[in-house]
Amino acid sequence: MKIITWLILCLIWGTTWVFIKIGLEDLPPITFAAVRFLLALIILTFIIIYQKIPLPVTVRDWKLLALTGILQFSVNYSLVFWSEQHISSGLAAVLQAMITVFGLVLAWIHLPNERITWLKIVAVLLGICGVAVIFFEQLQINSLMAFAGCAAILIGAYAAAHGSILVKAYGGNIHPATLVFGQMLCGILPIIIYSLTVEGNPLKLNWTWRAIVSVLYLTLFGTIAAFWLYYWLLNKIESTKAMMISLVTPLIAVVIGGVFLGERLPMQILFGGLLILASIGLIVFRRKGNLNLQTGADKLKFETDETTDYRPLTADR
Repeated sequence: MKIITWLILCLIWGTTWVFIKIGLEDLPPITFAAVRFLLALIILTFIIIYQKIPLPVTVRDWKLLALTGILQFSVNYSLVFWSEQHISSGLAAVLQAMITVFGLVLAWIHLPNERITWLKIVAVLLGICGVAVIFFEQLQINSLMAFAGCAAILIGAYAAAHGSILVKAYGGNIHPATLVFGQMLCGILPIIIYSLTVEGNPLKLNWTWRAIVSVLYLTLFGTIAAFWLYYWLLNKIESTKAMMISLVTPLIAVVIGGVFLGERLPMQILFGGLLILASIGLIVFRRKGNLNLQTGADKLKFETDETTDYRPLTADR
């Protein structure tokens, strides 16, 4: 089930790039994001009420939701949308893949069970190299604003990684739907204020059918379903494994763009894709060195990470 969920997340977030590109032909970027998250928040409200999903009751949990919501939605998404006005989507994808690097270090700080190993470092760097190979032609920085856009993406990647690690460490007792709801409730206000101030009244925008379809897809699948599944998965596996999704989604996006939008597929995609798959293989299929004797059998088996109990850490720990 965990592998299937991981693959579904790769597919969903890999396809969101296409729908974002389609929607941006008619909608300004920040308003596009604001409408997406606001609609998702409304739908989640009805889901939580209908299914009687409990909301957090402690101040500690709401502080966690507020902090991670600001990191994940206010900081990360705002900076990503802003920066893509000044840099290519390929360069943004490469820099956004730094989520795995930041996550590796932050997990070492907040999650004692997840140690930094040379295998993890090699796998993450290999994956980032794979993404860079795919978008090699788009890595130029031609102006001061482009440099600022790169810095913004890196800050956003750090914010997203930090938010995920804090949820992994301290939010294991919170329902995934409640996590998404609380984070968006606390995190989308700055996005809404910016969109209304800078981009104007959303009712006066060019709401074509393709814009509406893009918003609905990103709301239902790219936000509600994806974050719900992601937080469920994050509580079940190592954070490094979960964050490796950010290395696969650019590859999927490029392939889908070539198949359905007629975009050019350069030869380096094959080599970059192989590097990404190799990095995933090192992380997902690695084995620990400790051996256990099987009861009633003469053979040995390796203990894998999937059998580890990743219970949420408490604030005191």
